[in-house]
Amino acid sequence: MHLVIFGLTISSSWGNGHATLWRALVKALAQRRHTVTFFEHYLPYYASSRDDWTPPPGVRVRCYASLDEISAEAMHELNLADLALFTSYCPDGPAVSQQILESRAAIKAFYDLDTPVTLDAVRHGPVPYLPAKGLGDFDLVLSYTGGRALADLATHLGARLVAPLYGSADPEAHFPVEPVQRFRGILSYLGTYTEDRQESVESLFLQVASRLPEDRFMLAGAQYPSSIPWRPNVNYIPHIPPPQHPAFFCSSRATINITRGAMAAYGFCPSGRLFEAAACGAPLFSDRWDGLEIFFKPGDEVLLVRDTEDVVGALSLSDAELRKMARAAHARVLAEHTPDRRVIELESLCARVLDRLQPAQGILSAA
Repeated sequence: MHLVIFGLTISSSWGNGHATLWRALVKALAQRRHTVTFFEHYLPYYASSRDDWTPPPGVRVRCYASLDEISAEAMHELNLADLALFTSYCPDGPAVSQQILESRAAIKAFYDLDTPVTLDAVRHGPVPYLPAKGLGDFDLVLSYTGGRALADLATHLGARLVAPLYGSADPEAHFPVEPVQRFRGILSYLGTYTEDRQESVESLFLQVASRLPEDRFMLAGAQYPSSIPWRPNVNYIPHIPPPQHPAFFCSSRATINITRGAMAAYGFCPSGRLFEAAACGAPLFSDRWDGLEIFFKPGDEVLLVRDTEDVVGALSLSDAELRKMARAAHARVLAEHTPDRRVIELESLCARVLDRLQPAQGILSAA
C-alpha cells in the first residue's frame, strides 16, 4: 500500500508521544514493503527540537509552512493513496480532512491518538483538529483507545466504522541496556506535563519521593511549569531524546506509568511509554484503569498501584521479584505489542474495508 499521513509531528519527540509511535509504525510499514508520505506542518517548537532520526527507505517526510504551499503536491499524493489519514492534533485538521475526502484515495480515514481527550473536548464545543461535520464521511476511524471510547466516537462524532489500533514498541529502538550513572535512581517516570495527570504524578511519584528522602528519583518530560516545587531528591530532566530512553528506563529499580485523567476514565488506553519500558526490560508499575489486563497481566507483568503507600510497598520488593516481573513483561511486548504486529492489524482492517467484508457501520476488531 501507499499511505499518506497528515499528523502532528514525526520529526520531534519534544512534548508529545506521537513522534515515537509514528517512527515505529512507518519503519514497520517500510519493512513490509509499503510506502509512506508523512506531511508535517512546520511548527517552531518542533523545528527547534528535532531528533537525530532518518526516515527509512520508502518513507518521505514533507514539512511545510502552509497548506497553500503544498496543495497540488498533497492532492497528487492523496490521489495515489491506498490509505489516506489525518490524526488528532493535526494543525490543519479540518482543511486536510476536506482534501482527503475530495481525493481519489482508496480508504479515507482518521486516526485518533488522543480519543478520550477528543471526546471530552467535543462536549464543550468544536474541536480544532476535527471537521465541523464530524467523522461520518470517513471509511474508517482508528482509535488508540479501545473500550467504550469506540462506541462514543460513533455516538458523538458520527464515525461509521471504528477500530482500535493500539500503541507498540520497536524492539530495535527499545531494548535492555546497562544502567548509566546520570539516570540512576530507585524510581523513574517519563511523561510530558498535563494538568489532568499532575494529581496522580504528585501522589504516585512526588509524595513517594518525600517518603523516601534518602533515595533518588528520576522524572523526565517537557512543559512542567516552573511553579512545581521539586523535592530535593527528585532529579528533573526537561527532555530526553528517544535514543536515550532505554538507558533512562534501565537505570532505576523500576519505572512507573501514569495515565492522563481523561484516558484513565475511559480505560483501554495503554501509553506508548508502557510498551517502551517493557521492551527495555524495566520493572513496571502502573496506575489502574479498565482494560489494562488485556495488554499486561497484573501482578506477573506489571504491578498496579493506587496510592503513595502502594508505590512505597512496591519499591520494597526484592530485586529478584522485580526482575522476574520485568522478564515476563519483556516477553509479552515482544510477542504481542510490536509495530510489526500493529501493521499486520492495519493491513487486515484495510483489506476488510476494501473487500466490503465489514458491516456498513460498527466496531471492528483489530485482529
